[in-house]
Amino acid sequence: MTPWLLTDIERAVRSSWDADTCTPEYRSRWTPDNPARDQCGVTAMVLNDLLGGELIRGEVRVDGVQTDFHWWNRLGEGVEIDLTREQFSPEEIVTGGRVIPRPPEIKRLREEYELLRERVLEKLRTGTAAAAR
Repeated sequence: MTPWLLTDIERAVRSSWDADTCTPEYRSRWTPDNPARDQCGVTAMVLNDLLGGELIRGEVRVDGVQTDFHWWNRLGEGVEIDLTREQFSPEEIVTGGRVIPRPPEIKRLREEYELLRERVLEKLRTGTAAAAR
C-alpha cells in the first residue's frame, strides 16, 4: 500500500464534500461555489481519524457577536490544518481556538461524519485522490 500524502488526504476530503455532508440545519445555504461551508465539524473529525492530533474549536464572530463555532485540527509541534477556513466571508472572523476532547461517541452530525469518512477512505483506498498528483 502506498502511503498517503497530505495532498492526497486534502483532495479526498475536498472532493467528498456535498450538501449531504454539511451541518443539516444550514444545508439550505450550502452551494458548490462554497463547498467548505458548514463542513468544518465533520471534516475535523475525519482528519482526526486519519492523522490524530487535537480537535480545535474557535468562535465565529460578526461585528463582535458570536454567530457560530469553527472546528479544525492541530497536529504535533503545533501544526494546524484547517481545510474549511475559506468558507467564511470577510465579515466572519474566527477567534480563539481551544482544544476540545474528542467525544467518545459521535451523536450530533453522526450520519454526515460517517458519510464523509466513507467517501474519503474510499478515494484514498482506490487511489482516486492521488490521480491528480
